[in-house]
Amino acid sequence: MNKPKKVAERFDWTLCLLLFLFFLISCIAIYSGQASGQYEGNFVLGQIKNYAVGIFIIIVVIYFDSEQIKRLSWILYGLGVLLLIGLFVLPESIVPIKKGAALWYVIPKLGQIQPSEFVKVFLIIALSKIIVDHHEKLVQKTTSSDLFLLLKLGIVTSVPLGLIIVDDLGTAMVIIAILTGMIFASGISWKIIVPIYGLGGVLAGALISLVIWSPEILEKYLGVEQYKFLRIYSWLDPVGHKQDAGMQLYNSLLAVGSGLITGKGFGDRQVYIPDSHTDFIFSVIGEEYGFIGASIVISLYFLLIYHLTRTALDTKDPFSTYICVGIISMVTFHVFQNIGMTIQVLPITGIPLPFISYGGSSLMGNMMAMGLVFGIKYHQKNYMFSSEANYVAKKSS
Repeated sequence: MNKPKKVAERFDWTLCLLLFLFFLISCIAIYSGQASGQYEGNFVLGQIKNYAVGIFIIIVVIYFDSEQIKRLSWILYGLGVLLLIGLFVLPESIVPIKKGAALWYVIPKLGQIQPSEFVKVFLIIALSKIIVDHHEKLVQKTTSSDLFLLLKLGIVTSVPLGLIIVDDLGTAMVIIAILTGMIFASGISWKIIVPIYGLGGVLAGALISLVIWSPEILEKYLGVEQYKFLRIYSWLDPVGHKQDAGMQLYNSLLAVGSGLITGKGFGDRQVYIPDSHTDFIFSVIGEEYGFIGASIVISLYFLLIYHLTRTALDTKDPFSTYICVGIISMVTFHVFQNIGMTIQVLPITGIPLPFISYGGSSLMGNMMAMGLVFGIKYHQKNYMFSSEANYVAKKSS
């Protein structure tokens, strides 16, 4: 019998190092991003505080093993849905409306909390439980069982998605990305997945075509106002909209392009981008540190995703594996979408760059997800004999 591992051996030092590197990059980039004189506060200090709270969240989450998290899954899911509903029913003194949308709770002395950032993690836990329970109850895999699993995943996802998509399209896209990743990993037949996602792709393409060529149809039959199409128009033609909706994207392209190979150096920014310390933090990195600096940041994300993938493959607990899959889907989409929108590959959606963009709720939600990953390795010994043996027995049967 193997001896129990010491705490230091059970701790995920690789993930800890990656998070520390992201912390350093975040503080450096935010310091430069706020140097244009448009801000009064020091966001670097704020980000340090956010990381401190995030570390506390990790410490709390890491002590919950997978069985405890599984038992809490529906409680967390229900809490997340209630928090989203509260955005629509609570008074404006608690839920302020900004740009026509209510996305945050204002908590005295603590600041703003965006519940959707935590709901993403709660949803990953709930979907993981659904998949594991489904496979335990329905061992014999059939088309009907796959459709039933897909239906359950869709229903559970549609509740928070419906509450979020009303005011926050970017986060809604992250929710869809999480669902997609977990569907692909759940073992549902490709004969079901391909037609459904193929139809979704055709509908999305048709919708974008209508926005570009016949927006009056959407305006007439769906009541969509013309100004809401500006995000697409400014994405396709940032030069033509550089004085209005395309200003951020146009300046981001100038900043990243002017950085060339090695960048202009720390603090030597010349292109003004509003709120560059948040969603457009990558443009700051591209301008100051050029292609080399941007490539290093992207490489760190590749290492993070690779490490999360290795964790998913190494764990013998199916529930933990699916949690890793959901987190990988969430982080990958965030990175791809955020970097893509700063270089005109994708439309602007207001999605922050994980662990680097300034933001309390976003960082805390991501740190909660990392806490789950830390906990998977920390509690891995719990599955060395009992759960692993059960898992192998179920697979063989």
